Amino acid sequence: MRTIAVAAPAKVNLVLRVGVRDESGYHQIETLFCKLALADEVRVTVDGAPDDALTCDGPALPRDGLGPRDANLAWRALIAYRTATGWPGPSQIAVHKRIPVGGGLGGGSADAAGVLRALDTLAPAPIGTAGLLSIGATLGADVPFLVSDAVLAWAWGRGDRLLALPALPARDLVLVPHAEGVHTASAYRWLAEAGGGTARGARGYALDDVTSWSAVARAAHNDFTAVVRARHTGVNGTLAALEAAAAAARAAGVADAFALMSGSGATCLLVGADAPAELPQAVRTRSAEGVVGASRDS
Repeated sequence: MRTIAVAAPAKVNLVLRVGVRDESGYHQIETLFCKLALADEVRVTVDGAPDDALTCDGPALPRDGLGPRDANLAWRALIAYRTATGWPGPSQIAVHKRIPVGGGLGGGSADAAGVLRALDTLAPAPIGTAGLLSIGATLGADVPFLVSDAVLAWAWGRGDRLLALPALPARDLVLVPHAEGVHTASAYRWLAEAGGGTARGARGYALDDVTSWSAVARAAHNDFTAVVRARHTGVNGTLAALEAAAAAARAAGVADAFALMSGSGATCLLVGADAPAELPQAVRTRSAEGVVGASRDS
């Protein structure tokens, strides 16, 4: 047997705008992805495993687990890689969850990306980044970025078109997750009911928008925020508290302080200020400085 362990980092969307549906029914998006130091651990074992297996544990695992195996993105990544390459045979995946589930941080997509990177490291005939990006695009909008080497990137289309950017200086962030997440399909439906997201061409971005945290603070936006706040009292209260903390920090001279909801929710983030005391569930992390490599056990 051969085993490899990889870090599967979370992501936040520092900008997220939703456009029109394409011909296949998928919404076009424009987003600024940023990886975090917060990460799951994904361990993959190949060569000699008696049968395919998936196990999950860790402090971020819900009491009812992560649902059926066939719906798990890490499992689907194994099947997709096998379908594309004819390898590997029976394999074992073990996920140690630290990323909150259903919170807009890309936890399931991170695990899928971790499986793809682990498999390609172990593979007798690796398919490389381009091949992994192609597989990742079939698994979800976040997977291509999370399987890439980029720490910061613009993404558009379905999230599969990427422009890697130089990483911003590592910065402390506060994440405030909620036990009740937001289902992505529901968030898109709410947005459609409210008249859709950002009209095509309504806002363009330039590289100057992402050269510093101050620039990001000015550009930060999430089209899902209003519709999620209207339906999720936890997000509404949390964002109000974080926005107040960011405003106080700016008044004290921290120009790049801002608060935002990540993805379709329900995790909210704060840059440039400490979390208010009334939010004990806050998680402190940092923006990533680089992609952590894999470690082989055997």
